[in-house]
Amino acid sequence: MFDAFERTVAARYLLSRKSDRFTSVIATFSFLGIMLGVATLIIVMSVMGGFRQELLGRILGLNGHLGVYAAERGGIPDYARMAETIRRLPGVLSATPIVEGQVLLTAEGGGATGGLARGIRPEDLRARRIIAENIRAGSLERFGGEDAIVIGTRLANRLGVSVGDRITLVSPQGRATVLGTVPRLRAYSIVALFEVGMNEYDSGFVFLPLPAAQLYFQTGDAATQIEVFVQDPTRVRAANREIRAALGQPVRILDWQDANSSFFAAVQVERNVMFLILTLIIIVAAFNIVSSLIMLVKDKGRDIAVLRTIGATRGAVMRIFLMCGALIGVVGTALGCLAGVLFCLNIESIRQFVQRLSGTELFSPEVYFLTQLPAVLNWGEVAQVVALALGLSLLATLYPSWRAARTDPVEMLRHE
Repeated sequence: MFDAFERTVAARYLLSRKSDRFTSVIATFSFLGIMLGVATLIIVMSVMGGFRQELLGRILGLNGHLGVYAAERGGIPDYARMAETIRRLPGVLSATPIVEGQVLLTAEGGGATGGLARGIRPEDLRARRIIAENIRAGSLERFGGEDAIVIGTRLANRLGVSVGDRITLVSPQGRATVLGTVPRLRAYSIVALFEVGMNEYDSGFVFLPLPAAQLYFQTGDAATQIEVFVQDPTRVRAANREIRAALGQPVRILDWQDANSSFFAAVQVERNVMFLILTLIIIVAAFNIVSSLIMLVKDKGRDIAVLRTIGATRGAVMRIFLMCGALIGVVGTALGCLAGVLFCLNIESIRQFVQRLSGTELFSPEVYFLTQLPAVLNWGEVAQVVALALGLSLLATLYPSWRAARTDPVEMLRHE
C-alpha cells in the first residue's frame, strides 16, 4: 500500500528538527492524548463492568433469583409442599423456605446496630456456596438447634464479638403484656463468621436455624417466603410464569430484576455517561492531530512542491501525510491499550500501593459496597475502544492529507 519512498519521507517529517520543533510538540501531545484516552477508557469501562458483575454475583449469590410470598399479608403455612413443587420444575436449582425480619443486634460490650435476621434450614445454609465457602471462623456444623447464630465479620468487628460469644436480637414487634408492649429479646451463641466481600451483607445479615427463627418471630410453622434459584437468572420472567402455573394458587413473586432494577439501571447509565465523557479525550487528541498535520503541511509546502515537480503523484503526497497522522494514532492507541490492560490486571495491587503511600482509604466498603476494587476485562469492549481510537485518528488525517495533495507546486514555488 505504501512504498519505501513514501515511508521514508513520512518518517523524516515526523522527526523533530529545530525548524519545526513546535509542530513536533503538538504531535507529541496528540500522541499522549490518544494514549491516555484509550488507557483511561479501558480502565474505567473495566472497573464499571467489574463493579456491576461483582454486585450482581454477590446479590444473586446470597439472595434468591425469585422470592415467592403469600398473596395476603402473613406467612406461608404449607411452605414444605410449595418448595417441593417449585423444586421439581425444570431449570430450578433450589427452593428454600425462609423466615426473615428486621432486628436490633446488641452485644455485652454495649455495641448495637440494625440488621436482617434470616431463618434457614441448616442443610440449606451449608448448601449456599457463597456462605459455606467464605467461613472465616467457626463452623457451620454447629449451626442448628435454637441457640445458634451465624454473622458477618464486619458485624462481629462492629459489636466486638467473636465465635463463642453471645449477641442479643431485639425485635421491633414486641409482645403485648399487662404493662404494655415489651420488646422481644433473645440471646444467641455465635457459631461461625462469614465474609462474602460485600459490606451490606457482612455487616448487616445474620442467620438463624429455621425453627429458631420461627419461634423468635412467632410465625408458627410457617415461612415468610420461599427463595428460588434458577439456572438462568436472565429468564426469571419465564420462571415466574411457570411457578404460578405449578402452584395453582394466588402468590406474590418478586424477582431480582424488580428488586434491584433502579440500582442496576443507575450503574448502566453511569457507565454510558463515563464512556461518552472519556471518548471526548480521544476526540480532542484527534483534533490535535488535525492541527499538527495542517501545520506540518504548511511548513513542508516547499518540500511538497519539489516532490510534485520530480514526479510524485497527488496520491503519493496524500499517503505520506496519512502515514504521519496514522503513525501517531496507531502507536498511541497500541501503547494506551497495553497500559490500560496492564493497569486493569494489577488494579488491586496498585490501589493498595497508593493507599499505603498516601495513608488514605481510596475505596471505602461502606460507600462502594465491595471490599476490593473490581476490574473485569471485556475483550470485546477493548476491541471497540481500539477501533474507535484508530477510526478517529484516521478521520483526523484525511483533511490535512487531502489539503497537502491539492497543493499547487507552481504557486508554492512562486511564493517561495
